[in-house]
Amino acid sequence: MNSQFKRGVLEMCILYLISTKDRYGYELVQEVSRKIDVTKGTVYPLLSRLKKENYFENYIKESNEGPARKYYQITAKGKEHVEKLINDYKAFNQKVNELLNTK
Repeated sequence: MNSQFKRGVLEMCILYLISTKDRYGYELVQEVSRKIDVTKGTVYPLLSRLKKENYFENYIKESNEGPARKYYQITAKGKEHVEKLINDYKAFNQKVNELLNTK
């Protein structure tokens, strides 16, 4: 997949996944990697930036499978932002599809 395409939608995908339930970093990497080829070296800096922008908060939760994990929880600002990103993406995608289907 084109890296420019990935970069453009990765923020939306990460925020969307966190909006559906609280998640920890490695879980996000695994979930996104099922559909889009990404590495933790791409996801973790993005998580750091999005936290600085107050789109989510984090908290530590003990794990039965190893050390405690840092979970990410969406904020009201994050919910508004991801909804806007999704709407913008859908509108853009529709326009591109219309353009590609014209001859």
